[in-house]
Amino acid sequence: MLIASGKAMLMVVDVQERLVPAIEHSERLNARIQWLVSACHLLATPILFTEQYPRGLGHTLPALTSLLEQPEVVQKMHFSAVAANCLPERWQQHQQVIVCGMEAHVCVLQTVMGMLATGKEVFVVADAVGSRTEQNRRLGLDRMRDAGARIVSREMVIFELMHQAGTEQFRTISRRFLVGKQP
Repeated sequence: MLIASGKAMLMVVDVQERLVPAIEHSERLNARIQWLVSACHLLATPILFTEQYPRGLGHTLPALTSLLEQPEVVQKMHFSAVAANCLPERWQQHQQVIVCGMEAHVCVLQTVMGMLATGKEVFVVADAVGSRTEQNRRLGLDRMRDAGARIVSREMVIFELMHQAGTEQFRTISRRFLVGKQP
């Protein structure tokens, strides 16, 4: 199955001020998530940010939320956004969920498992998820794949959302996100 524009949303899980410094290769990861959020925004894909215990971990990085005019952010205490029951009704209507963020083996994993249990088609962006260690990131990705999530790359996401070349949207995305060195 392919990601389909109009069916999909992007969920950015817990990319928070006090958590980011603990994540392996956090600068590169943050740049990749910014890239993905920007591209999805240009492709009119709805975007939702989650925050795990923001009182302790801080809020979503301003570099991410500032990419959107009106970012939508939900807060949670459960590791899973599904278990936290914090997803607004309109977000639950999307059949496909593209997931990025941190940590791959905790909040991303538990959110993805919850989404799969509700019948969603889930796409985890491997090059836009992180953990404190590469081993935990890899184990989280493997477990999500074994459970039925599709493991994808950022480029796979945007090419599937665009669906075809030769459009103004394709030219804009190509110039901005596919030319030159990318994060």
